[in-house]
This record gives sequence, C-alpha cells and structure tokens, in this order.
Amino acid sequence: MSLRCGYVVLLGTPNAGKSTLLNRMVGAKLSIVTPKAQTTRFRVLGIVLRQQTQILLVDTPGIFRPRRQLDRAMVDAAWEGAASADISLLMIDAKAGLTDGVRTLLATLAERSIRPWLVLNKTDLVAPPTLLTLTAAITTILPADRVFMISAVTGDGVADLLDALAAVLPESPHLYPDDDLTNLPDRLLAAEMVREQVFLQTQQEVPYGTAVETERFETRKDGSVRIDAVILVGRASHKSILIGDGGSRIRAIGSAARRELETALERKVHLFLTVLERPGWDENSAHLRQITSG
Repeated sequence: MSLRCGYVVLLGTPNAGKSTLLNRMVGAKLSIVTPKAQTTRFRVLGIVLRQQTQILLVDTPGIFRPRRQLDRAMVDAAWEGAASADISLLMIDAKAGLTDGVRTLLATLAERSIRPWLVLNKTDLVAPPTLLTLTAAITTILPADRVFMISAVTGDGVADLLDALAAVLPESPHLYPDDDLTNLPDRLLAAEMVREQVFLQTQQEVPYGTAVETERFETRKDGSVRIDAVILVGRASHKSILIGDGGSRIRAIGSAARRELETALERKVHLFLTVLERPGWDENSAHLRQITSG
C-alpha cells in the first residue's frame, strides 16, 4: 500500500467544535477547548496516522466578523489554512443550525470556490429528520463533496471520517515522524494551557483581553520542567480580576494549568505565573503575528 499524506483544514464559525474534533482525532489535547467562542487564535497542527496515511489536521480560529486587529489576524489565519489544504472540512453545529454566521461563511466559501466536505457536529443532540433538513438547506447554498454526521464529544462517526480522509489524500511521503502528534512547541503549548484556564476561570470580557507568553521553559536535572509564563492584559481592572483576592485567582489558574501540563508533557511541572498590564497589546501588529502564526 502506497504512503499518503496531506493537509486537512477544519473550518467553521466559533464554537462549532473544531478543537474538540482535533483533540478527538489525534487522541491527545493539543487545542484548548472552552465553552466560550473564539478560543482558538492560531492554526494548530495535529498529526494522525491512519492505515498508511499521515493526516495533517489543521485547527483554525472560528471565522466570524472581525472588529479588532486581533480578530482580523485570527480570521486571516483561518483563511490561510484553507488556501493551503488538500481537503477542507466545514464544521457546522447541528444543534445551532443555519445561523446568520453560517450563512455568511457558506457565501464566502462559494466566492472563494472552496468546495468542502460537510461535517455536521453535535448530531447526538438533534433528531434525524432535523439533520436531513439542515443538510439539504446547507448543500443548496454550497454543494459539498461529502457529508458526515458526527459527535466530536462522544466520538460517534469520527472513525468513518478519518477512514474517508485516509483513502483520498494524495500519495506522498510522510512529512513528520509517524510517532509525532503535533509540531506545536512545548513553550507554546504551555502558554495555551494557561490561557485555557484564564477562559475557564474568568467571566465576560476578561479572557478576550488577555494573551499568554512563555518566557522560560527549562528542564531540571530531575527531569521536571520549570515554566515561567506572563499573562498580558490591556486594563488594570483585568489585572485585578486575574490576580484575585490575596492572589487566589491566579493560584487557581496556575494550579489547574499545571495539572493539564503534567498530563500533556508526562513529567512534573513547576509553573510560575505573572500578570502584566500592557495596554494596546491586541492592536500591536508584530505581537499579533507572533500569536496567530503559532
């Protein structure tokens, strides 16, 4: 059997379940997942070996109407991923249905002559007749080469999707070692794990006004790792919220992120967090390129 390898990009509106699907397919947590929309900020690569095919899955930020420079950089990152992919998977939240955001995305895909595979997610929460009606409505607007109905949370239908991808990606040598799961550097993974906890443990606008940078990632003699990370905020009020009463919030964020990192890195982690006020970080072009490029 010939070796195959190719890029598969995950496209969709925020909260369609792209990051959950990526993690499910890879079998490891690479892309952070929270109940809040617009969590993913840059392209995350997951590597799956299926039969003799290396499937390179690219999780992208959700496509939405941008307002800030950060938003525009995120959406640009998503479209760049689509332009370079062998197959585009258009993920739709079947429970939410044909929203205005989905309609806009379908129209843009048509304008760009991108004919995706349609992946209806969260189908375990929707009755079959509704799924058929939704599929007909979507494919009337934008024809799809194939249609899959899955649940990224339970895993239903995911194996069939992987088998289908493995069968049609182009013949090619594998681009990464077969035991690799991602090309994501550990320093960036650490920053993302911290940012996930900021999303999970703070409310309203605070998570969207923050960024996380890993300043130090050092392996100790005993095999453990020391990680120093900085949480950037644009407002003094956000800094106070993140630190919490007597430092309680930042300790909780650090403790939860450390546990996630120890699971991901499979070693003991010493995590030290600092909150730094830096007004305008989300409008700084150089900083945004660093964030959204991964």
